[in-house]
Amino acid sequence: MSLIELVIPPREADIGGLAVRRLLPYYKRRMVGPFIFLDHMGPKSFEAASGIDVKPHPHIGLSTLTYLFSGNIMHRDSIGTVQEISAGAVNWMTAGSGIAHSERTSATERSIPHDLHGLQSWIALPKECEEQAPEFSHYAADSLPAFDISGITVKLIAGEAYGHTAPVKTYSPLFYAEVHLQPGQSLKMPGGYRDTALYVISGRLRIGGTEVEPHTLPVFLPADAAAIEALTPAHIMLMGGDPLSEPRFIWWNFVSSSQERLEQAKADWLENRFAHIPGEHDFVPLPKGP
Repeated sequence: MSLIELVIPPREADIGGLAVRRLLPYYKRRMVGPFIFLDHMGPKSFEAASGIDVKPHPHIGLSTLTYLFSGNIMHRDSIGTVQEISAGAVNWMTAGSGIAHSERTSATERSIPHDLHGLQSWIALPKECEEQAPEFSHYAADSLPAFDISGITVKLIAGEAYGHTAPVKTYSPLFYAEVHLQPGQSLKMPGGYRDTALYVISGRLRIGGTEVEPHTLPVFLPADAAAIEALTPAHIMLMGGDPLSEPRFIWWNFVSSSQERLEQAKADWLENRFAHIPGEHDFVPLPKGP
């Protein structure tokens, strides 16, 4: 019997000069727990003098979680944060009532050939937190729990899983973990959550009787924690959590439990009512159409 509800394929998108694989949202599965967006960036090699330039753009009603396997990104936002993120660390930005930010290759990184590889996910906020004041937190790589399960290396990026808790400030029950598997190794998904999924960064897996290919997002049926078996060396991200109490709407970079609030956010960005990022003057215009 299959343990998988569906396998979400990647779709290509572009963010400031970098092609990404987009997994969430998907028309058959808009969210996994509170996760409403997932992009896989790279791996991409840049020549000197090149890099990414994601211009200032707005968010409401969500937290962004940026996690890199290689490279660096400079984050700047409208509450005055300037924070470079490197491999293994977490940038966690909670938009709440509204924030603007940019993500660019730093001048130092841009001066030499460099690589970039990582994930960005968005986590929808519970209704009572949607309009809170925006916040930003950075978590160094060595602050995140790393542990061994029967010879398998697990790093907990956010939330709670396998008896460990990450320091990242979250607003609803969830887990997000990086795992490396060798051929023949098997690991059970974390238990205790209503929605669970994993993203295959590289390698091939067997889940129940189903073989799973790289760059896909299998979403599990509600059941006992599924076992994952590696058929090749595999690098995966485990994710999930409890669904929020109300449906969430998403339009461009805005997430809300209210369609009307999305319309207000559109008007605010169009009319230049979001706070500005100190020292930055360009921006991503409001998209036209749906």
